[in-house]
Amino acid sequence: MGKTFAKPEALSDLHTHYCPGCTHGIIHRLIAEVIDELGIKGRTVGIAPVGCAVLVYNYLTLDFQEAAHGRAPAMATGMKRVRPDLIVFTYQGDGDLASIGMGEIIHAANRGEKFTTIFVNNAVYGMTGGQMAPTTMPGQRTTTSPFGRKVEECGMPIKMAELLSALETPGYITRQSVIKPKYIVRAKKAIKKAFQYQLEGRCFSLVEVISTCPTNWGLTPVQAIKWAEETMLPYYKLGEFKTPD
Repeated sequence: MGKTFAKPEALSDLHTHYCPGCTHGIIHRLIAEVIDELGIKGRTVGIAPVGCAVLVYNYLTLDFQEAAHGRAPAMATGMKRVRPDLIVFTYQGDGDLASIGMGEIIHAANRGEKFTTIFVNNAVYGMTGGQMAPTTMPGQRTTTSPFGRKVEECGMPIKMAELLSALETPGYITRQSVIKPKYIVRAKKAIKKAFQYQLEGRCFSLVEVISTCPTNWGLTPVQAIKWAEETMLPYYKLGEFKTPD
């Protein structure tokens, strides 16, 4: 009997350090599968930022650079301009990309830099202690909003996909999720499409991925999936927001 399912070559054998129920590992695998399928492993370089995503370089058998907090798009810009033959991607969380890195990602997208961003949105700062992020939901309790996010004080959660899709510069902007198998299938297709656009030299691309953080949400993995689907997805609607076609 032939093998129908195997570990991607671009995925390492290292055991995960992520908390139970965290979906970073699923996203890592999808990226690895896409890289294998496109045959670009030898020319792909990732940019790791600060936060839970910082150790992504341990799980993908690719060349990696590490950027200061929020600065992954700046590093990716320089790398892609100097070596346009490379396939360059950033892997960033919501605290990294939508807070300290907000200016970096907006201007990179507006300039039409030809790299790919995988943006993991779990509505909270993960590694640093569960603080409120720009993407934290109204009423959501965090270590810095113990009584829940107050919209009148903090504003509404920032919708990065919609924000970037409003730019005039051509790009591929989509939001997907990995909290259930049906969403995972769609997320992989989106990630592959984003890399294909880069291969064709067409545009900047960003795939926002709705993820879970059971530990900082104070929920079990099963409860976290339910919370994400019932609370996050109605606000962070899935789909393609912009294509260069």
